[in-house]
Amino acid sequence: MKTLWIILLSAFIGVQASAQQNKPLEDRNFHDFTVKNIDGENLDLSSLKGKKVLVVNTASKCGFTPQYEGLQKLYEQYGNKDFTVIGFPANNFANQEPGSDEEIQQFCQQNYGVTFPMMSKISVKGDDQHPLYTWLTHKKYNGKMDSKVKWNFQKYLINEDGELEKVFYSKTKPMSDEILSWIKN
Repeated sequence: MKTLWIILLSAFIGVQASAQQNKPLEDRNFHDFTVKNIDGENLDLSSLKGKKVLVVNTASKCGFTPQYEGLQKLYEQYGNKDFTVIGFPANNFANQEPGSDEEIQQFCQQNYGVTFPMMSKISVKGDDQHPLYTWLTHKKYNGKMDSKVKWNFQKYLINEDGELEKVFYSKTKPMSDEILSWIKN
């Protein structure tokens, strides 16, 4: 009987997740997306309800790559039940993230001790833009603002309710006063 209950509950959760993924983008918020982590496992972003989230597109061979250090520091100091960082490796700018997920993960851990959640490599712009980034960059979907992903290490700030609040371009460092103030308030 217990096994049947687990099977039914799993099926119900799967149907709910599928329904969220099939919603039109304009009817979604951040929590309605499911993404793959760097190990290839699904991460249902609804698991982050109640947290502020800094979403950042990353690259291993970029002038801004040292920002991994600041992102890790931010995660160590504030990453708890109320805040997290999520990295999305992307190879959209000057071939600065050519590696596989495994190579990216190894690079991040060996060079910067990254422990914040890293996702599987995606496209953050263009014809193959990941649906999450389509939502992040279009006001008609996110209800807040239009933006273009201009380069690696652009930061999107998502509030506890899954709504886009702010965008910071690459030059804004993770430990900047603007980002710290947003996390603390």
